Amino acid sequence: MKRLLTVATGLVAAGAIAACGGGGAAASACGPARAIAARAIDGDTIELDSGERVRYLLVDTPESTGGATDCWGAESAAYNAMLVEGKEVELTYDEAACEDRYGRLLAYVRVDGREINALLVERGYACVLYIPPAGEDRRVEFTDAETLAKAQDTGMWGACEEVTCD
Repeated sequence: MKRLLTVATGLVAAGAIAACGGGGAAASACGPARAIAARAIDGDTIELDSGERVRYLLVDTPESTGGATDCWGAESAAYNAMLVEGKEVELTYDEAACEDRYGRLLAYVRVDGREINALLVERGYACVLYIPPAGEDRRVEFTDAETLAKAQDTGMWGACEEVTCD
């Protein structure tokens, strides 16, 4: 009887997860688990089809908005747009901080199983920006990826005399 109760409880829990977004993307108190990325605002921020803005956790790219023309800013924005615009994104939050001071959601963003946050750092389009407490559990992973990109002169690290987000 105990085994049947455990299996039944597991099935109910699985059904609840599926109803809230399913497939490993359970709903969060922070925001939606899935959405369409309507546009890339710049290299580290997107706007969802709902109008909500999402700032990538642990990522900072050179500026390309508001008249800024930082080295590699336009390239970062274009790369981000190519990866996400018009596509379904999966959002994962660090429940320690759901939003930044500008009211943007803070999230790890995936498209087709690839995490955009990490990809931007690995390919030299972004550097690491850690604002406690969000991202503490993955900070070292991102810092290691940035160190490797720098050492290999990847992206902005090989193209810019001065990297403004460093």
